[in-house]
Amino acid sequence: MVDQLNRLGIGRGDKVAVVLPQGPELAVAFLGVACGATAAPLNPAYLEKEFAFYLGDLEARALIVMAGDATPARAAAASLGVPLIELIVSSDGGLDLSGATQVFVSQLGMAMADEVALVLHTSGTTSRPKMVPLTHGNLCTSACNIARNLDLSERDTCLNVMPLFHIHGLVACVLAPLAAGGGTFCTRAFDAGQFPGWLEAWKPTWYSAVPTMHQAILAHLQEQSRTCAGSTLRFIRSSSAALPPSVMEDLEKTFRVPVIESYGMTEAAHQIASNPLPPRVRKPGSVGLPAGPGVAILDEAGGFVHAGAAGEIAIRGANVTLGYHGNSEANAQAFHRGWLRTGDQGYLDPDGYLFISGRLKEQINRGGEKLSPREIDEVLLTHPMVRQAVAFAVPHPSLGEDLAAAVVLHAGMDCTEVELRGFALDRLPAFKTPSRIVIVTDIPRGPTGKIQRIGLAGKLKGFLQIDYEAPATPMEKRVVDVFSEVLGCPMVGRHDNFFMLGGDSLRAMQALARLSQSLSMELAALLIFRWPTPSSLASELERIQSEMEVDALAKILEGLSPEERAKLLD
Repeated sequence: MVDQLNRLGIGRGDKVAVVLPQGPELAVAFLGVACGATAAPLNPAYLEKEFAFYLGDLEARALIVMAGDATPARAAAASLGVPLIELIVSSDGGLDLSGATQVFVSQLGMAMADEVALVLHTSGTTSRPKMVPLTHGNLCTSACNIARNLDLSERDTCLNVMPLFHIHGLVACVLAPLAAGGGTFCTRAFDAGQFPGWLEAWKPTWYSAVPTMHQAILAHLQEQSRTCAGSTLRFIRSSSAALPPSVMEDLEKTFRVPVIESYGMTEAAHQIASNPLPPRVRKPGSVGLPAGPGVAILDEAGGFVHAGAAGEIAIRGANVTLGYHGNSEANAQAFHRGWLRTGDQGYLDPDGYLFISGRLKEQINRGGEKLSPREIDEVLLTHPMVRQAVAFAVPHPSLGEDLAAAVVLHAGMDCTEVELRGFALDRLPAFKTPSRIVIVTDIPRGPTGKIQRIGLAGKLKGFLQIDYEAPATPMEKRVVDVFSEVLGCPMVGRHDNFFMLGGDSLRAMQALARLSQSLSMELAALLIFRWPTPSSLASELERIQSEMEVDALAKILEGLSPEERAKLLD
């Protein structure tokens, strides 16, 4: 693939955006591009305007898409004049690149250890994402750290269910097994229903995922009364968000293998700390021992604190980025005497195990997706009726944190939560859309008069809580029953929000599948995101049903003579 890139005018130092569906082709494309240029994989779920931002921010030399894929990234690239390269999959599974040749200005051949292999964006406390460059040295060091920590060898194969535009999927699930001489099976998309079949067909020795995926797998197995105790897995890894101790316990009971919780971030090329494999001690609630980079706890002045004292977690090492690209202000804030401040608060116990107790930054960690609240603020503020908007984190039983927002309307204006969520959904991906938007007369402020996001959920608790009200129609009752079954929640009211009750995107798909089967109709994937309460969703389902009945009657009438039609209508 490096030769093909070179023939198309792409070489070392050139940033190449990659927008491909999940699967082995994306894994191979990432490896191929990184070896001869700088790979920048992007989330294929982005909207056109988001693709335009990232392509422009990257100053992308080219965009790689799947041949025939109608991604909005094509239009974004065309608007910016970014050359398009199509990935063609041959009948024998080979990959070829096709595109117009550019004037070559970079270096030919394979990349060097100190050259940038991968660029990912990570959100900060402002609405503008920061660009994190990672060299081949950073990535290889982290991959080897993970392989060593997990005792991987050529006999190991990973079942990769993580997205490959995420540092977790790229480094832990692709590079680490390859660094150990093993292999990885890349799924097309995560599906808890297919997970047992994947274990049986591919016989992996381990998999790594975020907590919401683990929970979805457990829920499916429990629903089907299945057990995977006899699988070929020798351990399970969890990272990118805090794993509830109860989930760890259920995983170990179900699979009869140890669960290893790890801690990482993009700036560290993923792994920072990890619990060790047995017989060494694993501490539930801890993210384990430093597993590659040096880890220190700093006080507010940047001094080191003693074991057991809380402070900001800082890291340094060969896997840590040397700095954000083109962002001197962020670098000045993040780096202190060679240490990178993570923005996370925690402490090291006397045995050296790291415990995370909170986060100093305003980032919202929604099941491993790091969201910038300012970005959500700015979208809501474009609504003509909105005067103030503040996005903030609320506790969530499976995601760790969910996203909510408080809105103050202009005087004399009237708007509903449903309308505001629909407005946001039209401008943001579903995972960036607040699960709740509360309309208030004033947003609580701190002692200095500034709005403080941290703690806002507690201050607005009265607005977020909803009194129970029983379903009022047969359709509402049907929706309530499905929500209750999927969420394991016995008391679901007609105005309760699916996501605030513990729902997430995976459970939303499960609920939609059951409603589709029950109603014998195809339902759009974003239905619950737009109408997350039984009352609103039931109304929409009734509207869809009514339209389907009208369409069915129209088709019947089309096939009748005027006399037959008049007789039927009479």
